[in-house]
Amino acid sequence: MSTISALTIAAGRADHLANVIRGFQAQATPPDELIVAVMQAEPYEHLPETDFPLRQIPIDATDGALPLSAARNAAARAALGDVLVSVDVDCIPAPRLIADYAAAAQSGRGLLMGEVQYLPDGAEAAGLDFALFDRLGVRHSDRQAPPESGLRECQDYRCFWSLNFAIHRDDWNASGGFDEGYLGYGGEDTDFGRTLAERGIGIWWLKGARVYHQYHPHCMPPIHQIPSVIRNAEYFASEWGHRTMEHWLYAFRLMGLIENGPDGLIVLREPDERDFALCRQEPHMPYANTRRVIDRLQAIAPAQRSGEARRLQVEAAQAEFLVAKTV
Repeated sequence: MSTISALTIAAGRADHLANVIRGFQAQATPPDELIVAVMQAEPYEHLPETDFPLRQIPIDATDGALPLSAARNAAARAALGDVLVSVDVDCIPAPRLIADYAAAAQSGRGLLMGEVQYLPDGAEAAGLDFALFDRLGVRHSDRQAPPESGLRECQDYRCFWSLNFAIHRDDWNASGGFDEGYLGYGGEDTDFGRTLAERGIGIWWLKGARVYHQYHPHCMPPIHQIPSVIRNAEYFASEWGHRTMEHWLYAFRLMGLIENGPDGLIVLREPDERDFALCRQEPHMPYANTRRVIDRLQAIAPAQRSGEARRLQVEAAQAEFLVAKTV
């Protein structure tokens, strides 16, 4: 029987991390260990008790940019299990997450992506009530629905999202891990998905293995992360010949924040409070959504915001940002 290592990476968000740990403690099939890669100066204190080993490993984040890729790689290196189950620090695992992944993960199968449900503000205030979470949680409108049962192959590497995934140690080793050239926010997930595709390692949607994303104020597109998004988009282009995160870059341009210049992306101004008000996730919203902002900026009526024609229109407009302009 395979051994299972649960992994997460964290900086701040101590309350969120405590709920993640409580979620793993509530598993029908507990993990063999939990590794927390800590991207801050001091380890966490007063964490919930567990019936399995919990280890914190320090990650150097002294340069100010969160080393997300390095943290994920370090957590995987420290893990002892045959199967690596990774969830973000704001994602509470449902009680069958480990069992669902353990039943599906095997050497040579590739990477598995479980379900994600977004919770409204305050859903976990009274503790972990999974029946309540199931009633309140919603799926992100920009994410594919899980299969009705079992597995469905993901045909687009860009769909990989490190929020909630599992992979057998053999496939992880074959992937080479996350590219640590990405610093700060954005791009490293798409790069990893591209690497899996290039190396013939499958990506699969899995029914079950659910997590509940805890509410926290957020902006989408991430106007609070423009420097790292630009830096990582250009780094992705240096690796693969084109940029990524073009939907965010396109939204930044619509807002008048950046432009695609002859020598690369140019920051025109810093975001102001009007920009944050447009992009900010409000308490009544379970998640923020870049498409919502694009539609508002383009004055698209609600009745016209869905459908294949609108999707193709937006993708065509965004495509300009896949490559740099040339003089």
